[in-house]
Amino acid sequence: MNIGTLLTKSARTFPQNLAVACGSRRWTYARFNERVNGLANAFARLGIGRGVHVAILMQNLPEMLESMFACFKLGAAAVPINFRLHPNEFAFVIDHSESEVVVISSEFNAPISQIKDRLPRVRHVVTIAGAQERMLDYETLIRAEHAAFADVDVAPDDVAWVFYTSGTTAQPKGALLTHRNLLAMTMNFYSDICQGFGPDDVVLHAAPLSHGSGLYALPNVGKAAANVIPETISFDVDRILEAVERYRVTNMFAAPTMVKRMAECPALHRYDLRSLKILNYGGAPMLAEDLRIAIEELGPCLVQLYGQGESPMTITYMPHSDHVLNGTSQQMKRLSSVGFARTDVEVKILDDEGYQLPTGGIGQIVTRSDMVMKGYWRNPRATADALKDGWLHTGDVGYMDEDGYVFLLDRSKDLIISGGENIYPREIEEVLVRHTAVFEVAVIGVPHPEWGEAVKAVVVPNPGCEVSGDELIDFCKGRIASFKKPGSVDFVEELPKNNYGKIVKNLIRAPYWEDRQSKVI
Repeated sequence: MNIGTLLTKSARTFPQNLAVACGSRRWTYARFNERVNGLANAFARLGIGRGVHVAILMQNLPEMLESMFACFKLGAAAVPINFRLHPNEFAFVIDHSESEVVVISSEFNAPISQIKDRLPRVRHVVTIAGAQERMLDYETLIRAEHAAFADVDVAPDDVAWVFYTSGTTAQPKGALLTHRNLLAMTMNFYSDICQGFGPDDVVLHAAPLSHGSGLYALPNVGKAAANVIPETISFDVDRILEAVERYRVTNMFAAPTMVKRMAECPALHRYDLRSLKILNYGGAPMLAEDLRIAIEELGPCLVQLYGQGESPMTITYMPHSDHVLNGTSQQMKRLSSVGFARTDVEVKILDDEGYQLPTGGIGQIVTRSDMVMKGYWRNPRATADALKDGWLHTGDVGYMDEDGYVFLLDRSKDLIISGGENIYPREIEEVLVRHTAVFEVAVIGVPHPEWGEAVKAVVVPNPGCEVSGDELIDFCKGRIASFKKPGSVDFVEELPKNNYGKIVKNLIRAPYWEDRQSKVI
């Protein structure tokens, strides 16, 4: 089935349900569908059809959802781009994806004009407002078209979404997500994450629609739930909490850094959050101590997700029932896990030779399901490395316990090898974050003349707290093996993060490795 038909069906059955709310704008499902149909007709007149790529570059706005669903209905592939990228970065994505149309919000009029000569395949630029020369006006295109559209028949393996990875270590790769992938993801959401989800639910899009929050717009639309888009560019904690109260939000997706900021917001308990049933968090590991505070402050609404753009949002999950504060030792240990495999997902742990490891064995996490991508766009080598015998090799290192719970240790590239010992930074981070003076921490390997690498902790202290490196190193004693303790600690005001809120460790490591001969560890 064409994934865009989710909207067509919801508009037919629940035409008066609220579909999208953003500031003063309120669209019913009937109106939302009519606007999407008009845009799909306009795209068709521009020569956009099945298999064509359409880049979408805008802030979190209703028009982003419209553009995505217009592509789906047409059988074209949407290429959503994070609006926080530098023009050089989104120029790469637009050109590499071979997008023929770019849909932008008005703040990107000037940047797109400046890089237009680097986008030879782009035939049309459509802007929401403030059209410039050689740009088409978004609303004019919709008003000129019919509000009816027959969704295009597609093959299950036709590409619906080209999901560009965050590119923290190299140029981003475009994961090809098919209609089959996205429909399976949607059904999986109903099965595991949100049983009973329906047309009375209200979903808040606090995270980028180009990423996880946009993916979860699909099950929202499929059940005719309301999609609330805050009028804020950055993650403003107070405005997000106020929106939960005002709209009686039942569901939202957030990165762990967002959950941490919500849980530690001084004004948290001024807001009525009783409507919030599901706070899905994922996209990066969440340290157990941060999670414990979140459970304590936010209540029984947390559900953890582990996935990748290559298998969107759907590898493992940790349900409400595993988010406990005073459980057994086994239950408390599980707070450090990423849960267990979703209902229709297989997960294994493999060694370096590709053999499955027994319970507790540390190796690469691999997964197989209908959610796994078709491959990477224009990157056969990366596709061959990632997809082997139908299994997606995630590049994440972890182990599985006797009950099937997966414990994510680190990305393979973040592994520290010191004196021949494998050291997983997350183990050390889990300890250090429990110190009252530590707000955030990243543990990295830095060059060492004898051991190859030494362990260094880079720490953001809590405001008003003073702590020494020796004190933090001493804090690790008795909590982890001696060889894992940091050899040194550096203090910084903030840790670099990418546009999805993930800590970018290669940027932290880089200064220490630039000149190995002159660095003093």
